[in-house]
Amino acid sequence: MWRSIVIFLVGGVLGVGFGTALGFFLFPYVFPPPPANEQVTEAERTKVVANGTFIHANPNDPIHYGSGKVTVYEGTVFLEPDFEVGPGPDYHVYLVPKEEVRSEADVSNTMFIDLGKLRSFKGSQKYPITGGVDLKNYPSVVIWCQQFGVLISPADLTFTDS
Repeated sequence: MWRSIVIFLVGGVLGVGFGTALGFFLFPYVFPPPPANEQVTEAERTKVVANGTFIHANPNDPIHYGSGKVTVYEGTVFLEPDFEVGPGPDYHVYLVPKEEVRSEADVSNTMFIDLGKLRSFKGSQKYPITGGVDLKNYPSVVIWCQQFGVLISPADLTFTDS
């Protein structure tokens, strides 16, 4: 009798633990944040330094994808209204000092600049760039999953003449 009660309680605790962990993992997929709709102010809309387009880095991976345009101003990275990535946990926006980022090793082995946590999987968003950053040394903007160390979507930048 006691053995059955102990097995039932242990199973219940393990079931609740597993269900909670699964819920935390699936939360961004089931309840994604609403699309962002941030705009660049006139003060932030300084000289355009570079433009790019997010791509699906690994076409064999249906979960990690991205699309849309990015504009880099002197002090701001602006993800345009057509920006979209597949949902997931703990996404960040990075400036990466490497051209044509296509794999996780291209990011994890560099001294990237973390601009902050991605606020939405879809829509326009802006991220300030700290002063003193020479943007010519960072030819890629990358969406990166910090929790799992996975490349979600890179954008190769094309610099404007200046």
